[in-house]
Amino acid sequence: MSDEELMQQQNPDEDVRVKLNKETGKIGWHELEKHFASGNVVYVSQELDLIEVAYQVSQDNKAAVEAWVAAEQLAPASDKQAAEWHANNAEFWAVVVAPLVLVQLVKQ
Repeated sequence: MSDEELMQQQNPDEDVRVKLNKETGKIGWHELEKHFASGNVVYVSQELDLIEVAYQVSQDNKAAVEAWVAAEQLAPASDKQAAEWHANNAEFWAVVVAPLVLVQLVKQ
């Protein structure tokens, strides 16, 4: 068994985080609009780590998700946000946790 296989067996949670990190990329709002129209875009505050949020959502960690929602750090993208992002063609870091697309504004 290789060292990598052994590491994956010992820490499968880290393997999921690495996979999510590799699937994260920059995308402009105009490319996200079709997902917004389907109600699948979820905004992640810049105070949070996008990969950690994606991991917790993928693991169905309701306590973490509810805490972020209550703190207004995680929420479905609003019409107001969408209009602003459209006007600016805002750029995001995004990762898919099907069927959701988690997005976080790129710091400018």
